[in-house]
Amino acid sequence: MTDIFSDANRRDPYPLYDAMRSGSPVLQVPPPFNAWLVFDYDGVKRVLSDYDTFSSQVPAPKNWFIFFDPPRHTKLRGLISKAFTPRMIVTLEQRIRQLSAQLLDQAVGHGEMDLADDYATPLPMMVISEMIGIPAADWPTFTRWSDAILKLSLSRSGEVGAAEAMSAFGTATAEMTAYLADMIAQRRALPQDDLLTRLIEAEVDGEHLDPVDILGFFQLLIVGGQETTTNLINNALVCLFDNPDQLAHLKARPELIPSAIEEVLRYRSPLQWMMRTPKHDVELHGRLIPTGALVLAMIGSANRDPKQFRDPARFDITRDPNPHIAFGHGIHSCLGAALARLEGRIALSDLLARLKDLRPASTEPWEPRKALHVHGPIHLPVRFQPSNHC
Repeated sequence: MTDIFSDANRRDPYPLYDAMRSGSPVLQVPPPFNAWLVFDYDGVKRVLSDYDTFSSQVPAPKNWFIFFDPPRHTKLRGLISKAFTPRMIVTLEQRIRQLSAQLLDQAVGHGEMDLADDYATPLPMMVISEMIGIPAADWPTFTRWSDAILKLSLSRSGEVGAAEAMSAFGTATAEMTAYLADMIAQRRALPQDDLLTRLIEAEVDGEHLDPVDILGFFQLLIVGGQETTTNLINNALVCLFDNPDQLAHLKARPELIPSAIEEVLRYRSPLQWMMRTPKHDVELHGRLIPTGALVLAMIGSANRDPKQFRDPARFDITRDPNPHIAFGHGIHSCLGAALARLEGRIALSDLLARLKDLRPASTEPWEPRKALHVHGPIHLPVRFQPSNHC
């Protein structure tokens, strides 16, 4: 059987997705992964949104609210939404532009950079760290925690690194628990204008988040608030390099950047799958998925479904409509989608404006990022015309 999680297939899973959707949109993968994969748009959308049938309570950290079902999910999402409002996201735009400029100021004179290491990874990390209220001196620790959390998906694969990934996550969680306890005590004594203070103060029906819930959201922010945006930025450049006609079109019409970001989200979805489990036996495309099985809703495949998208294998920055589900669907759709879009638009605008004649610096196939559920390069060397001014 084809190794669907090989580097080659993770770099370019789309031929496999096409074959699965047209042949058998539901595939059972044997141990060690031991899961049912759903590939078509309608099937993925149902798995993600039919919470009466598909539970979010899967083998995952117990205090991450995205793995709760209603009514507890509803209450926790309500609490967190009060701290993560659209108005708050809009106010971040100027700061994101400043951070983007700082990172590019360090690169423009060199004529080359690793876009992933030097820009796409640190930008969202700095944004989310500042949002939470983490001091700049602690950013390296924050990055180490992020790496440990992201490698959790290896524990599903049976790979050699699975035990080490679980151990590293346990160590990171212990460190984060102690770190957060100190920060929460500081914020209660002296509230700040940051996300952690808002989480502490958030209240619905007289209920506040307890420290365990705050820890869970803190860990989710590290993954969703950082890795998704990193891959969105990297994938935008991969898409444009692979489609030079679209790159030229975007340079000529930069007002298409918001539309281009949506097409990147569809064409190379940063998050490739989400987990669910049936509450009872359920039939999908003629296959009976048993109660309690692990189901992977393959978002990356759904967003290339020809029944939903015209000419889905074509990268088209003017695509309209574009009803992709890169941020999930239904009651569990991503709370941070607006922030990721904002960062993606700013990043793509700045990269194209500041780095003249931007092009890949290597013809080697890019290495996929370590976490199995995400899609994008771990390194992305680029070249451009050096500049001594902003």
